[in-house]
Amino acid sequence: MKTVKVGLGEKSYDILIGYPLDEIGRMLKKYTKGIKSLIVTNPTIAEYYLETVERSLQEAGFQVFVARVPDGEEHKSQDEANRLYTKCVDYRLERESIIVGLGGGVIGDLAGYVAATFMRGLPIVQVPTTFLAQVDSSVGGKVAVNLPEGKNLVGSFYQPFLVYIDFAVLKTLPVEEMEAGMAEVIKYGIILDKKFFEYLEEKIGKLRELDLEVLERVVARCCKFKAGVVEKDEREKGLRSILNFGHTLGHALEALTDYKKYKHGEAVAIGMVGACRIAQEMGMFKKETRDRIEHLIEKAGLPGRIGVKLSVDDIIQVLSLDKKVRAGKVRFVLPERMGKVVVRNDVPEDIVRSVVTGLME
Repeated sequence: MKTVKVGLGEKSYDILIGYPLDEIGRMLKKYTKGIKSLIVTNPTIAEYYLETVERSLQEAGFQVFVARVPDGEEHKSQDEANRLYTKCVDYRLERESIIVGLGGGVIGDLAGYVAATFMRGLPIVQVPTTFLAQVDSSVGGKVAVNLPEGKNLVGSFYQPFLVYIDFAVLKTLPVEEMEAGMAEVIKYGIILDKKFFEYLEEKIGKLRELDLEVLERVVARCCKFKAGVVEKDEREKGLRSILNFGHTLGHALEALTDYKKYKHGEAVAIGMVGACRIAQEMGMFKKETRDRIEHLIEKAGLPGRIGVKLSVDDIIQVLSLDKKVRAGKVRFVLPERMGKVVVRNDVPEDIVRSVVTGLME
């Protein structure tokens, strides 16, 4: 078990790594005097883990309410948030009441968004049950809902009260969900740490097998990476934007396929391949390094090509709606070398078109 601290002054919090779910109530009592709690989860996760979390909270003295959200990215919506607001009113939640996001990135984002906005802010405890959420989305305080026009267009920066990670939940995770989380792990090696990337090249098989020693090292390292970036740039004014490596094209692919074709990590993997190819075309990045990245993405079980028929024009159009656009210019996070990326807003459209076309072949 490890604890990673995110240092943000009065908004600082702990990430508890490797702690069992049946102890969450006891651990939470060390952090809060609140009595009421609302668990936000989905039917799949509820079947496996809701009873354990609910019992643990009750035994620790919490009054527990539950709200179930249907599975799927399409339910990370304002309509679903409005339904949760009604639950909060019905259960008479108070300022010290805790919302517990028990699920993957969709649940974490939605529960966090509701926590950030109901009564101008309730404590949110993130309990990530997917690998992707454990290594990335549960940390850092980005919460949001989607609009039909794009992903995460309505949201806030709202730090969690606590992040609670139990590796046991990964045993019931479908293989493709575990693989989707690999994309964010690989991302950290590319943008911040060459040695970590090399470690992944060596240990990716063990990681896919859920080797506990490798899991703990990888999750703790990713949480420390993200904590370090967020501490320096909480609201994405500069440095934090490097965490969007692979996400510009990835979000476009998700939106154009109605969030049904690609899991987030799969779309990010394709986006990382695209970003590397753009950087190579611009003379910034070596082909040999690009090949290493594409090989690791393949070994992780992730796609490196766009496997659905889409219009290049439509992709370019959706890219222009990305929330990271500045002064009408699409910003791409591009690698210069392993462990070092830069943000560029001067990528020629013809290069983007060429790379996107190549990813469809």
